[in-house]
Amino acid sequence: MVKFALLMADQKTVSMQTKEDILKNHDPNGVGTKGSFLGLPFTPDNAELVIIPVPWDVTVSYSEGTAKGPAAVLEASTQLDLYVKDIPDAWKLGISLLPISEEIENQSITFRKEAASYIKWLEDGEKDDVAEAIKTTPSRTNISSRKLNEWVASEATKWLDKGKMVALLGGDHSTPRGLIDTLANKHGNIGILQIDAHMDLREAYEGFENSHASIMYNALQNKNVSKLIQVGIRDFCQDEAEMAENSNGRIAVYYDQDIKESLMEGSTWKSICDKIIADLPEKVYVSFDIDGLDPKLCPHTGTPVAGGLEFQEAMYLIKRVVQAGKTIVGFDLCEVTPGEDEWDANVGARVLYRLANLMAVSQGKLRLV
Repeated sequence: MVKFALLMADQKTVSMQTKEDILKNHDPNGVGTKGSFLGLPFTPDNAELVIIPVPWDVTVSYSEGTAKGPAAVLEASTQLDLYVKDIPDAWKLGISLLPISEEIENQSITFRKEAASYIKWLEDGEKDDVAEAIKTTPSRTNISSRKLNEWVASEATKWLDKGKMVALLGGDHSTPRGLIDTLANKHGNIGILQIDAHMDLREAYEGFENSHASIMYNALQNKNVSKLIQVGIRDFCQDEAEMAENSNGRIAVYYDQDIKESLMEGSTWKSICDKIIADLPEKVYVSFDIDGLDPKLCPHTGTPVAGGLEFQEAMYLIKRVVQAGKTIVGFDLCEVTPGEDEWDANVGARVLYRLANLMAVSQGKLRLV
């Protein structure tokens, strides 16, 4: 009881600190404390950026485990050094990852079991000798997914109303829909920069309205999303490709094959990035599926695909977005799946930190040198 009381007292002391107290007293060169993102003593109240963790992977169609991503990234983040060469004051921003919801996590486990049985039934040829409940799984899953979207939107609105920047850490790629809609409605006109191996333009894939394979189809239902630019795409179906081709320019796709062939023929990555950025409106939402990277960087992600961007290629693109004067209004990082070691989570934590830094630069809260 004494140890518990001391722990609660320590947590209360941390929560009462102001950001100025932390900047004055914290040693960024020291050992990070487990339990907080990057081991920093920021709380949602004194941080500039609040990250919503969403441990959810109900509709994944290949390998599951992304629901464990937020906890794994949190744990791995304490091993990162905080100094950033081109943003020396990066750690001073103040980043806080909200507590991971056990209720959401438990719901994901429950609904995932149902969805997995239903997907297996589909893959086995939809045989009739199954319980009727299996056939009606999508309707129940769709209701649970809508409730999740509403919860994410509510959390996002709460922190945005307090003047915070807001980002999201999934979970599968269906999880940021509530955040995207909230920011699109708040700003009136945004573009989405999607880094991904997949187009995610399927309508209600496998019967699931909020499938991880449908996130961008769903995002485009919001009229305030004026542009979708997809980078690194290398695994897609004909319907998705045709949807992009017939979008009257609303969707621009930079296929991984085309990018690589252009580089092999003498183009520079800078020139390709500048072309990508020229298509973006002034306000940008970054949706970063970890499988957009080369799978050596994320071998356990749910649907790895050969090819993809290197870490610094992806970060350079987003840095160029900021240098072009665009404002990053929000972002998500999804599909980080922990394996037997911390590698995927370590890479995920580094992506998350860099995205946070660059969004802050774009909003005038940090400075590039």
